[in-house]
Amino acid sequence: MLPGCAARLGGRPGVDFCCDAPRSTHRLKSLLEVMRYENLVDPDTLAAHLGDPNWVVIDCRFSLAEPALGERLYREAHIRGALFADLEKDLSGPVTPRTGRHPLPDPKALKDRLGDWGIGPDTQVVAYDDAGGSYAVRLWWLLRWLGHRAAAVLDGGLPVWSGQGRPLTREVPTPSQRSFPGTPDDDLWVSTETVEQGLGSERLLLIDARTAERFRGKTEPIDPVAGHIPGALNLPYPGNLAGTGRFLAPDTLRRRFVGKLGGTSPQDVVHMCGSGVSAIHNILAMEVAGLHGSRLYPGSWSEWIRLAHRPVAREAEGPPGTLT
Repeated sequence: MLPGCAARLGGRPGVDFCCDAPRSTHRLKSLLEVMRYENLVDPDTLAAHLGDPNWVVIDCRFSLAEPALGERLYREAHIRGALFADLEKDLSGPVTPRTGRHPLPDPKALKDRLGDWGIGPDTQVVAYDDAGGSYAVRLWWLLRWLGHRAAAVLDGGLPVWSGQGRPLTREVPTPSQRSFPGTPDDDLWVSTETVEQGLGSERLLLIDARTAERFRGKTEPIDPVAGHIPGALNLPYPGNLAGTGRFLAPDTLRRRFVGKLGGTSPQDVVHMCGSGVSAIHNILAMEVAGLHGSRLYPGSWSEWIRLAHRPVAREAEGPPGTLT
């Protein structure tokens, strides 16, 4: 925000609005320049900015069961002006015998791809999917990792957009290439070694976003070993959403997470899932709730189980360092 600005537009987290700047400054700056969406953006706001050259919309639809489905659906119909990002080709790095299923991409390759999509240092990015934001959050987090805060997830995604009767198109846009100058902030994530060292300590609280059935080891449809990391707590990411498919109100989300965190600082919380993608849904929810600074374990469960010596817990949650 500009110096002296203190107001928040409508109280919406992640939207900065400057209200006390000199009137002459307001005449020189567009609304876009004094507003930045950092967490969520609603369909009305996105609709008002379709065609805005300073906004880039990215379709992040994906299916773990059918990886090519997202791009096929994109080519059949998408929000006007949207480009397509593939989780495995664009938003992940190569899988190795030591990594999880969706490693972080090489920063340079990612920056080149972002530039190809027309994303520059001042671009407002909006990501969406058709799965409650569980894939769109990956692009949101990657942009933050590279220092780009003007990134938001479309609240409700394509189902809410379409349900409101808003138009879709088959036309694939041609973006104007730009230079993306981001620098990775590796304080936003932790390695498997950090998780191993933190087991049993008060410096690291793991929150697992997978379903209760997978967390407890009752079923495992994707990875070869069932269960969870000892001491982790389970908070499935769909609980961040209302029945409408949109995120719960900030105060409701805050109660949800504070109830799990107890007295743990948000900065000591590390989020995980099966492969470091849907875990980010909980990071976004905490940011919306005003609980800032939690981190990601990108390797997550699929990396943890790569080496057989790492402990595995099943059934109920337990205190750190306790096998259940």
